[in-house]
Amino acid sequence: MSQAVVSVNAGMLLPVLAPAVGAAVVLVTDVVVQRLRRAHYVIALVSLLVGAAATISGLGLGRVAGEARRTLCLPGGGQCMYVADSVGSTLQLAALLAAALTLLLSWPDDKLESPGGTAVIVSLVLAATAGASAVAGARDLGTWLVAIELATLPTVALVALRGARSAISGAVALLTASLVSFGLLALSAALWFTATGSGFLSPIAALGVVGDPARRPILVLAVVVVIAGIGFKLSLVPFHAWTPEAYDGAPLPIAAFLAGVSKIAALAALLVVIRAIAPLGAPPLAAMAIVSAVSMTLGNVMALRQDGVVRLLAWSTVAQAGWVVLPLAAVSSAAVHASGAYLLAYVLATLLAFAVIAALVQTRGAARARDLAQYQGLLRDHPVLASALGLALLSLAGLPPGILGLVAKVAALRPVVDSELWWLAVVAAANAVLGVAVYLRWLLTVISTPDAPEESPASSAPVAPHGAVPVAVRAVRVHTATLVAVGLTAVALVLTSLSPEILVGMLGS
Repeated sequence: MSQAVVSVNAGMLLPVLAPAVGAAVVLVTDVVVQRLRRAHYVIALVSLLVGAAATISGLGLGRVAGEARRTLCLPGGGQCMYVADSVGSTLQLAALLAAALTLLLSWPDDKLESPGGTAVIVSLVLAATAGASAVAGARDLGTWLVAIELATLPTVALVALRGARSAISGAVALLTASLVSFGLLALSAALWFTATGSGFLSPIAALGVVGDPARRPILVLAVVVVIAGIGFKLSLVPFHAWTPEAYDGAPLPIAAFLAGVSKIAALAALLVVIRAIAPLGAPPLAAMAIVSAVSMTLGNVMALRQDGVVRLLAWSTVAQAGWVVLPLAAVSSAAVHASGAYLLAYVLATLLAFAVIAALVQTRGAARARDLAQYQGLLRDHPVLASALGLALLSLAGLPPGILGLVAKVAALRPVVDSELWWLAVVAAANAVLGVAVYLRWLLTVISTPDAPEESPASSAPVAPHGAVPVAVRAVRVHTATLVAVGLTAVALVLTSLSPEILVGMLGS
């Protein structure tokens, strides 16, 4: 059983402190020693790995009811502001590793950035990751709100730093959504405090309201407003409009960051509230069922219409967000674990897809790598990258050999079926079929052969003037850091598909 710890436990806080300190070190280093580039990435990766290592002690906790590690507790054995348990620690680990993958994908752009620009990008990634880790462990309203915004606001700057018109448009859309989301979350915090009289997001605070007919509706309203506020960050319908613009306008590694770390932070924030209001039962989560059904349906339909792979993945995020919150329509600890497991499966497969696209940007150029039609012949030209992309797409579709995606879908449906929410189960099953069509459309393009052979590089090379020495055509290769990102993500997806219990064990279920 957990025990309250009155003193501050710095080791427990390392998943938050390590990336935060890393961001500060990167900025200071950039001021002291000019023109450093790769050193920024090294510092950032080390800080992220230190934070990831610190989450290990919390993995697997939760097999015993109430089992957790606590710190920043009030004197006298009162409630605690920070809790490390299986679900929170697993989400922290996922956020830290996803951020490390983002840095690997952005490494090739290092030579194109000014030294100061590189430091800013790396520090913003670390700051947002610190916020994502903090929100997973936060249990008081103040820390919870600040951590959510810390995980969000740096991403606005990351999207805008590219400077293109599409980037500015995406950043404005993301900023608008963030401001509206923060307003709703601040309102929900005020409603929570009004209903419970407590500044802590805990079942103890909610239990005092269950039998009070005057305060219970206020708490239910607080939960509904939370769902709306988090819906913006999780890309749930009708709060999803910013997603295609931000993904398409952002640099590719930042789009991967939005699909990975930002979504982990959003679900972590939502699960803190869901676990706190478990004593209320099903009524406040009726909205969750509706939002889930509409999100997965609209996301899949719109994804089928996309001709660009980044926009397809953006609408895929909307659909997958519906699957992520699907089990939360039922109130149970199994639903929380199923939601976390599905998010991890989605993030892993989506990050692999983004890593492959990043590799193709380097070999084919950004325009061709972002165009779905240009993926014809990929299996012939780049069999390894095509195989990795195929595994990612099959995992998102829930088809073998992407067993992890199939297991995640079954796990997400189980709490819904156990709660006899049959209409929602039928909608989810229909969307599972629709999702197969979305990802098989891309996969069939990958394995198909172009009707006409493409012009060879030699024939398309500029002809040297008469008497001049011809310039040799330089083979374009994928950067080593990008290959490492593809390899690590693919290996992780293969291992978790062969042994899905790895994720289940980490979540403590």
